Amino acid sequence: MSVTMQTDPGNRELIAFRVGRQEFCINVMMVREIRGWTAATSLPRSPRYIRGVINLRGAVLPIVDLAVRLGLPATEPTARNVIIVVQIGQQQVGLLVDAVSDILTANNMNIQPSPDVSSDLVKTFVKGLLPVDGRMISLIALDNALPRELEAA
Repeated sequence: MSVTMQTDPGNRELIAFRVGRQEFCINVMMVREIRGWTAATSLPRSPRYIRGVINLRGAVLPIVDLAVRLGLPATEPTARNVIIVVQIGQQQVGLLVDAVSDILTANNMNIQPSPDVSSDLVKTFVKGLLPVDGRMISLIALDNALPRELEAA
């Protein structure tokens, strides 16, 4: 099955990125900007997946290490890493990822459901799987993947 590149109303644009050796994607409409890695100021007693905060044009932006949040080994950021700034409700959050790889256009028929062998935790974070050129890209449910305390802020 291939991903279509039409602008049909049933299609949605997704931004694909790498975290470790895995590929993920999110709805491009949630993305406000993509920026290079900026060292974050850590916050005391914050969860392990919160790298800290950065100043984004006068606003405090929390940075979530998406690898840790998804249960993968922590990212050791370098100049090659990027921060995807996303908008979830009223909150902007930065997602630390290894690299942005693609903009994809897919319709709901292209997206496969998460397999039944997946744990409930995986199904909470992954809405479905998108087969693209022989590889599987996980579609992340950002509203579930982000910490509740950030969403309430």
